[in-house]
Amino acid sequence: MRILVTGGAGFIGSHLVDKLMENEKNEVIVADNYFTGSKDNLKKWIGHPRFELIRHDVTEPLLIEVDQIYHLACPASPIFYKYNPVKTIKTNVIGTLNMLGLAKRVGARILLTSTSEVYGDPLIHPQPETYWGNVNPIGVRSCYDEGKRVAETLMFDYHRQHGIQIRIARIFNTYGPRMNIDDGRVVSNFIAQALRGEPLTVQKPGTQTRSFCYVSDMVDGLIRLMEGENTGPVNIGNPGEFTMLELAETVKELINPEIEIKMVENTPDDPRQRKPDISKAKELLGWEPKVKLRDGLPLMEEDFRSRLGVPKRN
Repeated sequence: MRILVTGGAGFIGSHLVDKLMENEKNEVIVADNYFTGSKDNLKKWIGHPRFELIRHDVTEPLLIEVDQIYHLACPASPIFYKYNPVKTIKTNVIGTLNMLGLAKRVGARILLTSTSEVYGDPLIHPQPETYWGNVNPIGVRSCYDEGKRVAETLMFDYHRQHGIQIRIARIFNTYGPRMNIDDGRVVSNFIAQALRGEPLTVQKPGTQTRSFCYVSDMVDGLIRLMEGENTGPVNIGNPGEFTMLELAETVKELINPEIEIKMVENTPDDPRQRKPDISKAKELLGWEPKVKLRDGLPLMEEDFRSRLGVPKRN
């Protein structure tokens, strides 16, 4: 199999590459513009005969021969959408169009990593794939939410009009080593703050919930979806639900019991609840997450320690 991974230098992308490279029959090509990804995440594969790295922005067409496309390329951090919303929507829309054009030309199967953000601030809890969502079309994060909704539309239109083999994963919050340290996502924020000895900043009211899936579970789900026979969309995430205060308390306890927890103002359109209904993933893919938050956080702490240069306390 020749497999293209767009966004393969990113957090989830690089872990996916690691897993795909374990199979000696696979050749893996990564296309990434290093906007939010890093070459460092792929350093163990550079120079490997079955691996190729192309510096490429998916908003430009790409002409290569592949059997499968994992289309992950997209800035996925709130800080980034605010800094460059137009780039975010271009990546989602034009990037997905280009990858679908490639899939059409070479007859490849394509998997899109969509997002739980397509559900917006959900009025149904937990969220099944049949829920159409509650999204603000003109908010500061709409470039991401609506961008991914359009990307899903494009996938299904190419599937219906051109017979393209598509797969759509709606991925929920994911955490683990190689996350960008200051990307504005809550787990990386808390771990970085705890290691630096800073107060953990919890956005008010603190009762809003998220569900966190460890990256190895996420990658396993994506590969199962690609290899299976269902188009999706399929929710892939961990249904274990935590309030932001509970998460802060857990990080504090595991990493640095001396720090304080500080309440700060919230960002607009921040969803109150997020929890995947994963019955479809269980039924169609035989998938469910295995790694508990308490077991995953220390693995991420270790990675952040080495990158921030903070030695372990005795």
